[in-house]
Amino acid sequence: MAHSYIAYIDEAGDDGLGRYRTPGAVGGASTWLTLSATVCRMSRDLEMVEWRNEIRSKLGQRAEKKPLHFKEMNHGQRIMASQILATKALRGLCVAASKPSLLAETYTEKNQLYFYLCRYLIERISWLCRDMRRLVPEGDGRVKIIFSRRGGLSYDAFRAYLLKLKNFEDPAIQIKWPVIDINGIEAQDHGKRAGLQIADIVASSITAGVEPDYYGNCELRYAETLKPRIYSRGGNYLSYGVKLYPGPDKLALTPQQRKFITLFEK
Repeated sequence: MAHSYIAYIDEAGDDGLGRYRTPGAVGGASTWLTLSATVCRMSRDLEMVEWRNEIRSKLGQRAEKKPLHFKEMNHGQRIMASQILATKALRGLCVAASKPSLLAETYTEKNQLYFYLCRYLIERISWLCRDMRRLVPEGDGRVKIIFSRRGGLSYDAFRAYLLKLKNFEDPAIQIKWPVIDINGIEAQDHGKRAGLQIADIVASSITAGVEPDYYGNCELRYAETLKPRIYSRGGNYLSYGVKLYPGPDKLALTPQQRKFITLFEK
């Protein structure tokens, strides 16, 4: 039987730990790594092409056949893209890690931090799909997960990681396994799927609210615009659609970053 949902996963930032970027300097690792999923009904997957094309059409003729990349847009274009996506039948969710708040010696293996954050993201994807099942009667209740292909990452290894979690008896692992099609997880190139390009916009929009730019400023408007499409339960965003790691109470935040927390505390 067909899947009920489809989830596209992309990231913003990198997983380098140390030598972080500072305002006014070129180079260095991002201070945040965000993994984000954009989820919709499988029956709406083709509509994502229309949503992507709607954004492209407003970027001008040169962009009409190019894949969307948030980093290539200016501020006004990013606002426009987030405004369009805020009207669409999708849900966004993310896990954002403040890397300077982590102990680098804890994450010594290749892709270890990425896998750990993915665990939290898959967890929340499973909760969302479970919560929406009464409104999505078609399909078998499972979600098809497609990653934006990431260099140096083995997706066979990631599937094995999830199988290990599934067979590990730990109450802290709260993934609703009947929802997750582990064997069906795959990766595709960014330019091949409209859903991956939309996921890039969602991931980068959220990250802009906490990652300082060259001038040391964070931009909250993109996340603020997308807030109606971010997964929450009973108005609770920070436990569901916006997971911060470590938790907000353990982070040394600037006043601008604190506004991001306040946005999703409401």
